Amino acid sequence: MNAAATTLTLTNDLLTGMEWSPAQVRELFQLAVDVKARPEKYGTALAGRFLALIFEKPSLRTRVTFEAGIAGLGGASVFLDHTASHLGEREPIRDVAKCLERWVHGIVARVFAQESLDELASHAKVPVINALSDMFHPCQAFADFFTLEERFGGLRGLKFAYVGDGNNMCHSLLLAGARAGAHLRIATPAGYEANATLVADAKRIARETRGKIEIFRSPEDAVAGAQAVYTDVWASMGQEEESAAREAAFAGFQVNEELFAQAAPDAVFLHCLPAHRGLEVSDGMMDSPRSIVFEQAENRLHVQKAILLTLLN
Repeated sequence: MNAAATTLTLTNDLLTGMEWSPAQVRELFQLAVDVKARPEKYGTALAGRFLALIFEKPSLRTRVTFEAGIAGLGGASVFLDHTASHLGEREPIRDVAKCLERWVHGIVARVFAQESLDELASHAKVPVINALSDMFHPCQAFADFFTLEERFGGLRGLKFAYVGDGNNMCHSLLLAGARAGAHLRIATPAGYEANATLVADAKRIARETRGKIEIFRSPEDAVAGAQAVYTDVWASMGQEEESAAREAAFAGFQVNEELFAQAAPDAVFLHCLPAHRGLEVSDGMMDSPRSIVFEQAENRLHVQKAILLTLLN
């Protein structure tokens, strides 16, 4: 039996995170535990496999962890820099997909528009993995909850507060947290709410897993008694022209020592990075002993290895 064998039966792609059931996410985490503990066991699992990495946006953590993860599994990757020319500009996305499926065994894509990712997947016969889009960031969210499980020993009923923009990160945290049976409290300013359909999807899943989803306007209400406090940038890549307006709208939403003091005594702070110190998070919180942001970053590697093993074996 291949060292990377898994009992998961999944769709061919990871585009949103909604493709996978709570039980399948649980198996993914179990595989990630083994991958992290015994990396040598999987050192040749993707031998002879090649993946294309298509990036329309700059990246530190996502690019390095995927490239290092693929190499650590014995595979190879080809980086396609699309920061100057986005998918679909030089040639139709379907043509790109049809070419790539003949050369590589999988595609990792970091794009501006979810529609680009969906079109790529619809025309490629090889697995497509969402490395970030305007709607979702599933790899990050899975790594985040994996990190919290390491810290707390379990996720069911975990009180998780998200303070900030109802963006792609918020969407994926909602969907992953609901699958884990966590108690999620989301606080966003008026006009910056998470997608209502995705919130409804998360609430439906939470009912099945005995989780809970609550929506607030007040950061204080969301953080009170929380075991995990999470934030993200107020203006994502591509929203730079909105920075001034967003800073005004998000006044009072900074995660700082004063806000964090309202969380549970054993609470931890999370951020997907890169962080804008002094805006959505204070220097003190980033550097606090309660901050586990770099544990999150490390676990991107292990969880993404598990995702690759699941989809390519």
